[in-house]
Amino acid sequence: MLEIDPPKVNINGGAISLGHPVGMCGARIVVHVAHALKQGEYGLASICSGGGGASAMLIQKL
Repeated sequence: MLEIDPPKVNINGGAISLGHPVGMCGARIVVHVAHALKQGEYGLASICSGGGGASAMLIQKL
């Protein structure tokens, strides 16, 4: 219907769709990525901050 390529869709949602707990955005994203991974997989968590800054973290589940 929308002609969206399924492999490009984030089925786990983003920060806005999952809620925006004050002061916990980064921690919530990292924990969510860690729990979504299977052993040996990699995940990337990223977040933007006020003033044009941003941070990212690559996670491997051991």
